[in-house]
Amino acid sequence: MTSRLVGVKSPALIAPLMLLLYGLLRLIDGLDGEHGPGLAWNLGHTLFLIGFALFGAVTVRLRQLVPATAVRRRFLANMAAAVGLFGVACFLWVILGDLFADLDAAAPLPEPLKMIGPLAFQLGWLTLLVMLAYTEPRLLPAWSPLLVLAGFLLFAADLDLLPIGALLLMAGLTPVARTRGRS
Repeated sequence: MTSRLVGVKSPALIAPLMLLLYGLLRLIDGLDGEHGPGLAWNLGHTLFLIGFALFGAVTVRLRQLVPATAVRRRFLANMAAAVGLFGVACFLWVILGDLFADLDAAAPLPEPLKMIGPLAFQLGWLTLLVMLAYTEPRLLPAWSPLLVLAGFLLFAADLDLLPIGALLLMAGLTPVARTRGRS
């Protein structure tokens, strides 16, 4: 008889794992006092890119899980998903620019979007997670969005805390990976 872990193949767990690995490689890359192109940098940013592509899929899944029966709730869930996906797109643009200097030189992300993008991602996600945790029917435990928020706060405080923040995201998203709600 074999036991099977529910949700281990879920983007909700794989995306934070990619972020965790990126954070660890970022720390390794910075051991010489500088962050920059090299094996750890390139591998880390590739994992970061994969992670954020998966965060886009998780954003769509979060939206699918929100039972949007009322017009206002549906509107809020759709807006939160759109805002979150906009943030994901900004992250992907910056990561691709980090990996490909010619792309960054030809089409850099405008400075205001470098600030707005991460906030949009976080706001969109937190809105969807709160809707899933605090409105009926409650599909997530109340601690789920709180752990994700704590992870986001660690990222904002110090990028060297990425691995710990990624673990908090993973813990906060574990119930999402296990949820078999609407598809």
